[in-house]
Amino acid sequence: MALNIKNSAVEQLAAELAELTGETKTEAIRRALEERRKKLAFRVSPKSREDVMENLDREIWSKVPASLRGRKMSKKKWEDLLGYGKEGA
Repeated sequence: MALNIKNSAVEQLAAELAELTGETKTEAIRRALEERRKKLAFRVSPKSREDVMENLDREIWSKVPASLRGRKMSKKKWEDLLGYGKEGA
C-alpha cells in the first residue's frame, strides 16, 4: 500500500533527514518509524509500574534490614557494588 504525504512540513523533514543520512526519503522515514516504535515499546504502563513497585516491596525491600533502609551509600560503596576497579571499570 502506498503512502501519500500531503503535509509540506512532513515532506520537508523527510527530505532533510534523507539528505543528512544519505538515504532515500522512504528509507529515512522507515528507519525513523522503526526507532520510534522501539522507544515506545519500552514504555511502562501505570499498571506495570504498580506491579514492579509491589514486587520490589514484597521481594526486595522487605529483605533489607530496617536499619539500612533509607540510608545513603557512599561513592566507594556504590563503586564496589558496581564492580568498579582502579581503572574505573
